[in-house]
Amino acid sequence: MSIVNTENTTIETTALVPAISNAPEEISHESTLYAEPIAHFGSFTVTNALFTSWVVVFILIIISIIVKISIKKIPKGIQNLFEIVIEEAELLCDQVTNSRTITNKAFPIVFAVFMFVLLNNWMGILPLGGLGFIEIGEHSKAFIPLFRSGTADINGTLPLAVLSVIGANIFGVISIGLWKTINKYVNLNALGGMFTKVKKDPMILMTAPIMFAVGLLELVGEFAKIASLSFRLFGNVFAGEVLLASMGALMAYILPTPFLLLEVLVGVIQAFIFAILTLVYYTISNMDHEHDENEEHSKKGELVSSH
Repeated sequence: MSIVNTENTTIETTALVPAISNAPEEISHESTLYAEPIAHFGSFTVTNALFTSWVVVFILIIISIIVKISIKKIPKGIQNLFEIVIEEAELLCDQVTNSRTITNKAFPIVFAVFMFVLLNNWMGILPLGGLGFIEIGEHSKAFIPLFRSGTADINGTLPLAVLSVIGANIFGVISIGLWKTINKYVNLNALGGMFTKVKKDPMILMTAPIMFAVGLLELVGEFAKIASLSFRLFGNVFAGEVLLASMGALMAYILPTPFLLLEVLVGVIQAFIFAILTLVYYTISNMDHEHDENEEHSKKGELVSSH
């Protein structure tokens, strides 16, 4: 047991105490938008959402080691299960990428993101809510749970979204080159064409500025992707936790059961959406728009010459 004195609050922590305390005072527990701190290492604060994410990473590492050790030429047991899952997942990814080459490059990252988000979503609804700490304030006591879904905290979903978008652009640089990736957002080729192609095509004086502006909109769209990915996942998972807490407050045992099963399904759906959108961003970044435009112009030229 340790007692920490702050300016106006005294915090008493006990290791893994149950949610129901023997103290005569009522212990409150409310779902908050922010993750509650459970430990401090100097200036570094460990929240329950961060701790849960660490546990998920540890679980994924253990699963990977077990699968690696059990790999044999003739699959059986857990290896057979994972081979079926991965094969079906790759076939699903092929429907998005239309290329097994792109699928093979992006699949390890996308599948790892899916498993991380899925386990985080499920960790928030496991019956582990009785593990936590009692915080004693000036007027009341509050229960701080040890486990909280990492995706129910915006500080968990925002870095995931940033990594997905930045990773997609790095994938584009590797696939089609740095110059073509930059020109998707700052279309210098379009501006340069105003001087080199104006004699053959005077309309380029009108189309080139539009193409340059479209590239800047693509850049703004990258930030919109980050906001869309992070807030969608955070909003759905956090709303599910609030719903379960509300139903549990009304009736502890029977009423929350259908909502609990619903949240299990929602956890799968949200992890699937996040992973598929990440795969879509990787696929788009692999496309060479300049090459496609040149092919379209050449086809139009061939059609005109044939007529």
